[in-house]
Amino acid sequence: MIVSCADILASVTRDLVVMVGGPYYDVALGRLDGKVSKSSLVEGTLPRPTWPMHRMIDLFRSRNFSVQEMVALSGAHTIGFSHCKEFKQGLTRNDSQYSHRFAEALRNACADYPNNPTLSVFNDIMTPNKFDNLYYQNLPKGLGLLQSDHALNVDSRTSPFVQMYAKDQDKFFSDFAKAMEKLSVYGVITSGRKGEIRRKCDAIN
Repeated sequence: MIVSCADILASVTRDLVVMVGGPYYDVALGRLDGKVSKSSLVEGTLPRPTWPMHRMIDLFRSRNFSVQEMVALSGAHTIGFSHCKEFKQGLTRNDSQYSHRFAEALRNACADYPNNPTLSVFNDIMTPNKFDNLYYQNLPKGLGLLQSDHALNVDSRTSPFVQMYAKDQDKFFSDFAKAMEKLSVYGVITSGRKGEIRRKCDAIN
């Protein structure tokens, strides 16, 4: 069976989640790789960490994802890292949701950011290399990294799901797996002239 680069990326993402302790979910194959790849086309199609919650919800709803599915997918922040530019501005706000000690640690970690824009911090400082539900447990403690993380905890539309997943890891795993299966087939190209199977994944044929 011939698989595309898009198939490989989707499968590897699932395998990485499983490798660090997360749930297994099915990945359907049969995608084609796109023939257009421009960073200018991405803006507005992916959520930004500085967006207000209503805009985040509107984006997911426009793609037929519920608020609960959005919160479940946000649990992917239990692994990975974010560059200082994504959250540094929030560290200076008077209404900061960060715990005092965490904010101070982040300011120190990003102190050289103007000279080194590659500086980054783990999304989940407690168990950064383990896929678990500590991401949700961190939020009420002021240990969320991004502005969007904090917003999930305080917005009345999303906070009940944050609390539910913080208490029940099995429920989080189940809902995350279902949401990822749905996300993995959203907007994929499976036929027609808009797609191809690339010979090299970093270049259009």
